[in-house]
Amino acid sequence: MVKTLPFQDLQVPSPGFGAMGLSFGLGTNLTPAQAEPVLLKAIELGCTFWDTAVVYAAGINEKLLGDFIRKHNVRDKVFIASKCGFSCLEAETKVTNSASHIKTYIEGTIERLGFSPDLYYLHRIDPNTPLEESIPALDEIRKAGKTKYIGLSECSAATLRKANSIAKIDAVQAEYSAFETLHETDGLIDTARELGIAYVAYSPLGHGWLVDDFPFKSPDDFAPDDFRRT
Repeated sequence: MVKTLPFQDLQVPSPGFGAMGLSFGLGTNLTPAQAEPVLLKAIELGCTFWDTAVVYAAGINEKLLGDFIRKHNVRDKVFIASKCGFSCLEAETKVTNSASHIKTYIEGTIERLGFSPDLYYLHRIDPNTPLEESIPALDEIRKAGKTKYIGLSECSAATLRKANSIAKIDAVQAEYSAFETLHETDGLIDTARELGIAYVAYSPLGHGWLVDDFPFKSPDDFAPDDFRRT
């Protein structure tokens, strides 16, 4: 059953809906027609906190969601989070948090979605770009109305604390499930709670292994491009 949880000045549904597997990483790569009933069912069930990213098939996942939302006129029903932080539209995919990357990629996200995302994360932390450069850039796009909230994904407690001292961080995303409880003890959850930052858990069902009747029993059962194969 879906419930709502406080997120800054909103109530957002929990659990949310991770859209990555529609287009990327899990060997599915659905067409818009194939994805449509899945997304309609998510709305029917109240799973309307949707998560995407530029790196999920180089923007295809964002466009898939944006096209669906416009087709069904459901922008007012969904909370959309996306992420930059990988230079996946260039010749080489790598982690980057440069100010120019953030400002360029948010424009592409808005174009593909057809609207500004509610929440925009840095997907990974770039050790070669100081937070003093990346966090003000995130804050700038927030102040410009290109996203309402900003966040970090897969960062340490120390990084989260430092980033929040530069500009208010609204959310931190990290893995959490019965299989992955590291952040109960490494300070990330405690730091988020202390600073009033929402902790957004990804893969709470353990990449599928925690669902009933999980059909995959060996690596050979997974598609060649399903990361769970390894």
